[in-house]
Amino acid sequence: MLTPLKFRDVLIERPQVRGIDAVCQLQHFAIITYAVAPERFSGLIPDRFELDEVEINGRAYALLSVVPFLDVDFTSAVLPFPKFRMGQTNYRIYIMDTVTGERGVWFLGTTLDSWTVVIPRQIWKLPWHPGQITFDCAYDAQTGRYSRYHMWTEAEWAPAMVVLRQDAETPPCLPGFPDTESGLAYLTHPLVSFYHRRDGRVGTYRVWHEQLMVQPASLIKANFGLLSRTGLVTAEEQQMPHSVLVQPIAEFTIYLPPKIVASAS
Repeated sequence: MLTPLKFRDVLIERPQVRGIDAVCQLQHFAIITYAVAPERFSGLIPDRFELDEVEINGRAYALLSVVPFLDVDFTSAVLPFPKFRMGQTNYRIYIMDTVTGERGVWFLGTTLDSWTVVIPRQIWKLPWHPGQITFDCAYDAQTGRYSRYHMWTEAEWAPAMVVLRQDAETPPCLPGFPDTESGLAYLTHPLVSFYHRRDGRVGTYRVWHEQLMVQPASLIKANFGLLSRTGLVTAEEQQMPHSVLVQPIAEFTIYLPPKIVASAS
């Protein structure tokens, strides 16, 4: 089970940017997490990685998150470059790298609403897929809450729809974690990602961001086609998330190009 974790243990200085590293603002950033029976991930992740597990009501669960957002001003972190705006949704599982001891996420894949999807998909063999993503959101800066948060995706690989609501401000409820700060640090601050490349090899890339200032939200309705099709989270279970966290905008740095993991078995 997970041990207590403080943000001071995971916050780091921003690594130097160079080359083709990118920076972007993530708008309507949400982390919709599901507690899943660990056996559903059997054979999905290489032996090098272990599932992060929480204990809820005496049972062990792994954690899977759907992370929708709108890339705003996606551009080079180093050079003058055109800025792109595009919807994106990540599907990820929380893991630990047993070789380095670092916690991160295992990417099932990503849906991207942009012609630029050909770059990560074809050149770097990332498991990224095209889709048309629409956000219909209304954020009240005075209350610090969303009065409307709708996202839907038309895509062959991962069609999706989610409706969230934010009521009066309340502390996040994060079952299975030692305390709220531990839960937020685990859920919001993985800086390394691993995934099966489209050629079968294991790839990795890193991001950096400051401490996220997420707030809890409630899920009204969700339909994530990828999770239903694979059986990882059934359509009924998708209506009962472990937690939902949102932030109106956050800045991320992405360190590129991705790398190949030499030994992942």
